[in-house]
Amino acid sequence: MKKKTVKPTYSLAHKKYLTKLRNTRIGISVGRWGVLILFIGLWELCTSIGVLDAFMYSSPSRIISQLKTLFTGGTIWNHMWVTLSETLWAFAISTVLGALLALLLYILPFTRRVLEPYLVILNSLPKIALGPLIIIWMGAGTKAIITMGILICIIVTTISLLNGYLETDVSKITLLKTMGANKWQIMQKLIIPSSLPNFIAVLKINLGMSWVGVIMGEYMVSKAGIGYLINYGSQVFKIDLVMSGIVILCLLSALMYGVVVALEYYVNKKRGYHK
Repeated sequence: MKKKTVKPTYSLAHKKYLTKLRNTRIGISVGRWGVLILFIGLWELCTSIGVLDAFMYSSPSRIISQLKTLFTGGTIWNHMWVTLSETLWAFAISTVLGALLALLLYILPFTRRVLEPYLVILNSLPKIALGPLIIIWMGAGTKAIITMGILICIIVTTISLLNGYLETDVSKITLLKTMGANKWQIMQKLIIPSSLPNFIAVLKINLGMSWVGVIMGEYMVSKAGIGYLINYGSQVFKIDLVMSGIVILCLLSALMYGVVVALEYYVNKKRGYHK
């Protein structure tokens, strides 16, 4: 015999809250698309009436035409794959290594205090200054580009995750200790789960930083990739090509950001929290 599914009943106040929440989400989506459409429309209008020089600033219509040329030619797919794969490697390696370093520094307070000033100094160091050394050590190729991306992300990851671990409620840690929990159990049951929102925030930061590092690396040594196309376009003064490369970068980064947002939604759902 089939069990009847009972529909949940909501109070009038709860229904009003859900309606307000839904309307807010719709308003945010409309606002986001509205800003983009308004920006593109004003840009096209200013170039068409001569307020902006289309040769110097390009225009949406010229960028679309350039993108059609790039995708019709077919070579753009290789450039996209090169940049995307380099970014994914830099993103994954820096996130894993940064998380492990943060965990190690949390477990070893003495080591953390010794290395803390060095982490701050390394974080403030412009990584582009290390470019020549990276090329000498890693060679003028993909390894150098990925290394640049890792160096830009790893210190930020370590510091951010470490701060998240250190902000764990001390009273909860004390409670687990009184119940006989060891360090690993406290880390597994309390510190890591409570730091999940911070970890998601770090992923979002790493997402942008890894793109910055990879494009910087491609400016220096690459013979393929979106960064190479942008650099080439600036050298021959083809602004349409430069802008098209930037648009492709925006689309690829938006794709990766969507994956992180989906992960954030899944984590929040598991934790019983919804925005």
